[in-house]
Amino acid sequence: MNEYGRKAENASISTLGLNNVAAAYWNLEPAQLIEETLVRGEGVLTNTGALAVDTGEFTGRSPKDRFIVEDEITKDAVWWGGINIKFDAAKFDALYNRVTAYLSGKEVYVRDASACSSEKYRLNLRLVSEFPYSNLFASNMFLRLSEEEIANFEAEWNIICAPGFMADPEIDGTRQHNFAIMNFSKKLLLIGGTGYTGEIKKGIFSALNFILPHQKNVLSMHCSANVGEDGDTAVFFGLSGTGKTTLSSDPNRRLIGDDEHGWDDDSVFNFEGGCYAKTIDLDAEREPQIYNAIKFGALLENINFKDGTTEVDFTNSEKTENTRVSYPIDFIDNIQPGSIGGAPKNIFFLTADAYGVLPPISKLTPGQAMYHFISGYTAKVAGTEAGITEPQTAFSACFGAPFIPLHPTKYAEMLGDKMAKNNVNVWLINTGWSGGEYGTGSRIKLKYTRAMITAALTGKLNGVDYTTHEIFGLAMPTSCDEVPTEILNPKNTWENKSMYDTKANKLAESFVNNFKQYEEYANEEIMSAAPKVSQEA
Repeated sequence: MNEYGRKAENASISTLGLNNVAAAYWNLEPAQLIEETLVRGEGVLTNTGALAVDTGEFTGRSPKDRFIVEDEITKDAVWWGGINIKFDAAKFDALYNRVTAYLSGKEVYVRDASACSSEKYRLNLRLVSEFPYSNLFASNMFLRLSEEEIANFEAEWNIICAPGFMADPEIDGTRQHNFAIMNFSKKLLLIGGTGYTGEIKKGIFSALNFILPHQKNVLSMHCSANVGEDGDTAVFFGLSGTGKTTLSSDPNRRLIGDDEHGWDDDSVFNFEGGCYAKTIDLDAEREPQIYNAIKFGALLENINFKDGTTEVDFTNSEKTENTRVSYPIDFIDNIQPGSIGGAPKNIFFLTADAYGVLPPISKLTPGQAMYHFISGYTAKVAGTEAGITEPQTAFSACFGAPFIPLHPTKYAEMLGDKMAKNNVNVWLINTGWSGGEYGTGSRIKLKYTRAMITAALTGKLNGVDYTTHEIFGLAMPTSCDEVPTEILNPKNTWENKSMYDTKANKLAESFVNNFKQYEEYANEEIMSAAPKVSQEA
């Protein structure tokens, strides 16, 4: 490779212990990174010009291999347990030295970027990656810098990504050979043994989920957000696969971002500079913005081609259900300038209910909003995590438990305060099943979900009649433009009504049992929002 990517001597990576790399290529343009990937035989171009790569053994995140170093900053602040797993500081140092030794003699790719579109909370990042496609991902997903910004750049957080390094659990203290470890004292994210690029973005998201609420009094959110013609901001909470990217990519609204945001006193701002969308079953008619963004510069992961062509077969899930594409946010036409909007007027909690119990849309009281936010019910959609091959029901606090280092009630309290101050409407949206549970019912049509959300955003649900769900107490509209009336009450879609009641009670019991861990933190208003399990169940 020629020297076009080598940066000036006064900006080395020696401070990271990377003195002996064969070459360090700094801030290459996407075309250069794509060329490098092709030359190295690590990817191919599709017929649209997008780069397609396979991430290897891991095609999704590995939550059990995500760690946080226990130190003076984290030991009394982090919500330790099965989500935030402690890692010994001395073990981290030793592992870090082994990773840097592994990178010795190799070419590496360095990316200077930042997170948080609000200047007040800007976080400068430096990624050193073993593979050029990891660097392209960072270029797509983080905020891209001008030449002047790069010339004066100082990194606050560093990311080392070495997919080819395999840890030895007995030596390194990891669970297995892959790992993603945050060190808040050293301001460092260390990734090894996995080529899945989502570990890069979710690692920095997890860091911001600690820094912003704990140190800046800003609510960090696992959500997408967009802005209407009248300047009204809407926020969509939900885990991967529930529709955050799809539903916020609305041709009639400007996109702020599709996954990670902060909410301060008067604004909602994007953490990122790109989108990371699922592509399984993607088609131009249902999701034209995402489909049209898959062009030169976009990075496709773990897709398959139609036989004998370089045309992507979006229906093919042989490698994984979690096929993905990353692209800069400006690959979408109607984006919000600066990726910042005002305080939201409407909040949507997205859940993929695998039981077919919850209504496709319901309006929540403040108590219900807090209850469902803390509960974070959804189904883990196939492929978003290693080992998940079909939907599994789960509770994920704040609709993002895998990424929150603090106790869920910290985020819930902040959300409750902001909802009250801004008089926000909160809606629960089921993007999952209707007419039966997974395997017998059918997925709620995207066009119906879009129509219900549009009706909520435009105020068309303000004047309609509502009925109350017998068990969950949710207010369900009895009519909605462009939506069949019979699907608005989920019980109506089941042939066997008694079976529906049984499933609804079973899900209600799951809610109640899950919430027991939060009862001591919840006030009477929140507790009154719990579903009422039938005594006959």
